Amino acid sequence: MPEATSEYSFKQKHLLGLADYSADDIKFVLEQAKTFREVLDRPVPKVPTLRDKTIVNLFYENSTRTRLSFELAQKRMGADVVNFSTSTSSTRKGESLKDTIRNISSMKIDMVVVRHESPGVPHFLTNCVDAAILNAGDGAHEHPTQALLDMFTIQQELSQLEGRKIAIIGDITHSRVVRSNIIGMLKMGAEITICGPKSLMPAYVNALGVNVSYNLEETLSWCDVAMALRIQMERIGGATDLFPSLREYHSLFGIKMSHLEKYPQFTIMHPGPINRGVEMESEVADSNRAVILNQVTNGLAVRMAILYLLSGGARV
Repeated sequence: MPEATSEYSFKQKHLLGLADYSADDIKFVLEQAKTFREVLDRPVPKVPTLRDKTIVNLFYENSTRTRLSFELAQKRMGADVVNFSTSTSSTRKGESLKDTIRNISSMKIDMVVVRHESPGVPHFLTNCVDAAILNAGDGAHEHPTQALLDMFTIQQELSQLEGRKIAIIGDITHSRVVRSNIIGMLKMGAEITICGPKSLMPAYVNALGVNVSYNLEETLSWCDVAMALRIQMERIGGATDLFPSLREYHSLFGIKMSHLEKYPQFTIMHPGPINRGVEMESEVADSNRAVILNQVTNGLAVRMAILYLLSGGARV
């Protein structure tokens, strides 16, 4: 594994968001992820680095990709894994989050991976238990491991983040992915443009430190990477006046095969799940310009890396 140097050591106990991580912390995590990405290509893609650790996956929100990725990462590192489901737990009987996590903690766990619909829950848990807390998405706040895997994928495709032009397109207001990506990518020296309808831009858009565009053609002609975001209908909550229809959204902000032909320079990313025919044409998602499945594989490597580091793997 890569080692900390005399000038730098990884001292983070939790991963609550990338706002708490320095550029050196991010670089170190991504460097560790290279090693675990190589592990995944071996005939037996396992390492025993978490063999004596117990991890609880505490998912209060539905998730397929992130939950499976964390669980597979934990099992490939030999951890004992416990999955918590709200549908079969005492939360259905009115137990509070604090009581739930303190009871789980009493079973001598080492790490908690938490997803919750309320921003700030991972921070709250750090006051309830001694275990390391990993944010797997808290409301519309942050999704740090998604941003780390996105940055790892860009490094893999374009060799570096510094100086790269990244376009993030779609539902900016409701996306936790975009917040973590903006925080992380700016620290790593990338230039970012967010693009979408004015109705899907947050009120504090000018404070984000990024370029803002409402023109997809101009954005695609400028960028090295075009990352489309899902329209989060579950968070919009029936506010259909935010845009006239999904068909019109696709017409104005959906990436199409004609864009790939017109602008041959950009790589296509998407954090998933994809609404085919909305954020992009189905052929675009399946094209050789898209690295969406690479993002999924890299997510496993990045989560193995952060689990390893937060378990004390490289702390000095």
